[in-house]
Amino acid sequence: MALRGDERFVAQNRRARHDYLIEDTVEAGLQLVGTEVKVLRQGLASIAEAYATERGGEIVLLNANFPAYPAAHFNHEPRRPRKLLLHRREINRLMGAIRREGITLVPLAIYFNARGRAKLELGLAKGKRKSDKRDAEKARDWQRDRARIMRDKNA
Repeated sequence: MALRGDERFVAQNRRARHDYLIEDTVEAGLQLVGTEVKVLRQGLASIAEAYATERGGEIVLLNANFPAYPAAHFNHEPRRPRKLLLHRREINRLMGAIRREGITLVPLAIYFNARGRAKLELGLAKGKRKSDKRDAEKARDWQRDRARIMRDKNA
């Protein structure tokens, strides 16, 4: 999913593409309380250790860290489960993928869309083995070396 210029990242999970093979992405809304939105606007949230799973027929984001907002009288719980807002058809598709295929739902990024709504980019991922990671690194190095050779050849 490509972001347009008017959308900006609040939090990214850079490690996800290294540890997992991302097969598909889904955009989901987040059910947040006021102080969580303020923390997001400051860019303080972390989704590095977070994942999404099924609970009671819904998809929830677990282990995402939204630190307490210092100026608030009544704060939120920093690592509370947060419901993801998806259409029923998408929820059923994701739950089926989790149950059948051993897919993991990994959050890739949190951003604000053009309307100012907080959105979560969720990846349907399969875990990479150590050899897969090495192969990906070799391919990336070769692409970099090939680009360098072609640039030097043309210059």
